[in-house]
Amino acid sequence: MGNTNIDEETAGQSGVTVAVAEGAGDANPKKSLSYRFWIAFWAIAFTNLAAAYDSTTLAVALPAISMDLGGSSIEAFWTGTSYLLATTILMLIWVTLSDAFGRRLIITIALLIFAVGAVVCAIAHNWTQMLTGRTVQGIGGGGIIAMTTVIITDMVPLRERPKLFACISAVWAVGSTTGPIIGGILAQRGAWQWIFWLNLPIVAISMAGIVPFLRLSSRSRTLSERLALFDFPGSALMIASLTSFLIPVTWGGVQYPWDSWHTLVPLTLGAVGLGVFGTYEFLARSWTGKRVVFIPPTVFRNRSVGILYAGSVFHGLVLYSLVYYLPEYFQSVKSYTPLISGVLGLPQTATIVPCSVIVGVAVGKTGKYRWAIWAGWTLTCLGLGILILLGIQTAVIQWVFLAAVSGFGIGLLFPSVPLAIQASVPQEDVAMAATLVQFFRFLGQTLGVAMGGAIVDNQLRRNLVKAGLPEQPASLLKLIRILKELQPDTTLAIALKGAMSKSFRTIWVVMCIFSAANLLLSLFVVEYSLNQEHRTEQRFIHEEGEHVDSNKDSGAASSSPVPSSQ
Repeated sequence: MGNTNIDEETAGQSGVTVAVAEGAGDANPKKSLSYRFWIAFWAIAFTNLAAAYDSTTLAVALPAISMDLGGSSIEAFWTGTSYLLATTILMLIWVTLSDAFGRRLIITIALLIFAVGAVVCAIAHNWTQMLTGRTVQGIGGGGIIAMTTVIITDMVPLRERPKLFACISAVWAVGSTTGPIIGGILAQRGAWQWIFWLNLPIVAISMAGIVPFLRLSSRSRTLSERLALFDFPGSALMIASLTSFLIPVTWGGVQYPWDSWHTLVPLTLGAVGLGVFGTYEFLARSWTGKRVVFIPPTVFRNRSVGILYAGSVFHGLVLYSLVYYLPEYFQSVKSYTPLISGVLGLPQTATIVPCSVIVGVAVGKTGKYRWAIWAGWTLTCLGLGILILLGIQTAVIQWVFLAAVSGFGIGLLFPSVPLAIQASVPQEDVAMAATLVQFFRFLGQTLGVAMGGAIVDNQLRRNLVKAGLPEQPASLLKLIRILKELQPDTTLAIALKGAMSKSFRTIWVVMCIFSAANLLLSLFVVEYSLNQEHRTEQRFIHEEGEHVDSNKDSGAASSSPVPSSQ
């Protein structure tokens, strides 16, 4: 395969789009996009409304669901965690399946699975049914999120993606902004089941746009050739190891002590398994020369990628620590209703919206992204630091300004980190590299829910003892129930709120430290040009009958990352 050599400094300074692959057709960003493209794109974007809505409504409604189903705090904890675990563990599997069987088929299956999980949750009468439904939803949700990212990388070149990802961020933000309010209203009226029923029309509308209009080219392959594209040993090893690692991480300090064999044995086995998985992936590629490995080692070839993936983990960790535990702060320390708690989350979620959109557009115009990463971690660190000021007497107007700062920071990171990753890897690996951003972010979200729960419950025990109160029940949801039965100005109620407030403060301190560490690491990120060849087997077909030869290799410019001018 021939390549045209491009001087890195010249390419970085010129701002000229690198030549696209021969036969690419729709890859040229100058070409007007068809109505098919926009219908398919907005249908894909709309799927994120369901995922975002589902992620944010439950946190507000969880106390009401817990009271209705009569579950323990452990069961309530697993309601949120089971979804994140299933999403995280299987997200990368969806990508490899779509490489073999096509993006449209796989995203359709993911949407159907997500809808089935929503129905199971809506008709659940006990926690076993609820956890089953949430797990099924998580499996489908992982496919929705992974396919959204991968399909966008198929549809347009790198330089044009920031604008589309800005639109995706806007749709996600609508779901995350309205979700807590809708969840609060439904929970307050005892109709939490509609949190799950409302997913069904969103899925139906998305499928109505995806099935007829998302047309992607693909190579002609037999079933055996398609199956050969799937790395069965690597996939099985990754799923088993990641499951063994994440489950004890989530229940450590909550369901079992950290020094219990229930936690240490699977945690150790999972860590060893992940090490074996990484070794297998490297050796399978090195010894056989095959590209058919689960995660191409070339994705991790440079320093910037490692730093950015670490940032994705902590971005998700910080985000979900706030998404899950700020509503609990409002309902426990401030004694607000689920509806008011959802409304009070708006200063943070609403600031994420404009920041994500503005950054996406700005990066697309300038081709520069490091400024957004640096500013994002700076504001996130500052915002989490001032959350330490939250207490029993914090007024609403104070909270609005305290929360907005971290919202700005988190919003800046949403589009900038994925785009930085896509610019830093060879373009033939960009589908998996882009999905790994989502994978590591959801890994962080899983850790954020688990770590936040462990911090709150463990700190509650200590703070209750210091306040001279009974250590049990040292569970946040149980204490919320107790507070609802107490007069707010009684000595016991004030003491309980003080213990809870100090426990939440510990979360903000830990997250602030993580943000500061990532700010320092981000200073070493290299900025690459966004003007790179668009290389993909599954290009978007704009017109009926249009032919794109996906069997032909590119003979155009190099798809390797090119450093941008400083």
